[in-house]
Amino acid sequence: MDRERVWTAAIFLFVFGDAIAMQARGPILASLEDGFGVSEAALGLVAPAGTAGFVVAAIVTGFLAGRLRIRWALLLGVVGVCGALVLMAGAPLYVLFLLALLAQGGAAGVFRGLDRVVLSHLYTARRGRVFTVYALVWAVGAVLGPQLVSAVLAVADWRAVFVVIALCFVPTAIVAGRVDLPSMSAERSLSVAALRDLLRRPAVVGACTGMLLVGSVEGILFTWLAYYATGFYGTTTANLLLSAYLLAYVPARASYTIAVSRVPYLALLLVATFPAIPSLTVAFSGITGPVLFLAVFVAGAGLSSGFPTLSAYAVEAAPEYSGPLNALTTGATYAGIAIAPAVVGVLAELYGIDRALWLAVVVASALPVTVAVTWAWTGTPDAPTAGAAAN
Repeated sequence: MDRERVWTAAIFLFVFGDAIAMQARGPILASLEDGFGVSEAALGLVAPAGTAGFVVAAIVTGFLAGRLRIRWALLLGVVGVCGALVLMAGAPLYVLFLLALLAQGGAAGVFRGLDRVVLSHLYTARRGRVFTVYALVWAVGAVLGPQLVSAVLAVADWRAVFVVIALCFVPTAIVAGRVDLPSMSAERSLSVAALRDLLRRPAVVGACTGMLLVGSVEGILFTWLAYYATGFYGTTTANLLLSAYLLAYVPARASYTIAVSRVPYLALLLVATFPAIPSLTVAFSGITGPVLFLAVFVAGAGLSSGFPTLSAYAVEAAPEYSGPLNALTTGATYAGIAIAPAVVGVLAELYGIDRALWLAVVVASALPVTVAVTWAWTGTPDAPTAGAAAN
């Protein structure tokens, strides 16, 4: 197997494990509450602790991609994730657990700030397809995450969950430590003037705005969908509703892997994301039963197109700056994931969760509008070239 394939497999394995780690946080909360004897308010710190370090590290490494020794940065990231997960498993105090989680997110951000940069240079002619497969691998890990927690808790203490997750990253650490990267010389360092130019390009503005909206809707659903469903279902069934949403990502992203090489990026996004609006409207109308599960599944299938397609679209607009663009799009996504659920929490306190979740419908409605405006602004449904994008 050549180096390109080895590194592709290693990156996909990391993304798979990272998705498991992210989606395991919710199902483990009850065990953390019992194990550390903390309040629900304190448990609410788990999401920010895992996200804050990730965002900062992903943005910094992405912007410095042209100056870093990428292989050693990737090795540092994956080893850091393994070490932090082991520390989480052995943490005697809740505050130490949170600090280890912060470190785990930061280490993951170092790797994730660079992994799509590597893929971008390995597959210059197939970025859209590879980025969609990357997102598909994440979706499979996300679906399996809660199930892994349940399986481990059935036979062991909650601390074993993090040890098992750490094992997922070992193959990637071996590759990063032993296999040289193919040349990344095409990646350019980003000056302040080039950054200003990049941020003025319509394709970049449109992609980052779209990613912020996608992250906002996903963050709301990741955080509040199961909670909303506990109003009329038991906990097990309510959690299945979130699983139905995540499960939709798998076949949908598999389909987008084929479509993205045949359909222009913005045309694909416009068609894929629009059904999410009526689906979320139905989902939060108070309806229950199979229709609710179907509505959530359709919404997940549509929204799952956002991250991989917009990521590839932005990089195609300026492939020589894949690192900074990866940082911008990742930062925009996780800003939405961090901010929007907090806004829903405030609205729920004032008006109730039923009304608060309509924010997801509003944000989802803005997504196809943003895609259409970007299409009109750039004059093409496909990614403009760097020169065209700057006009």
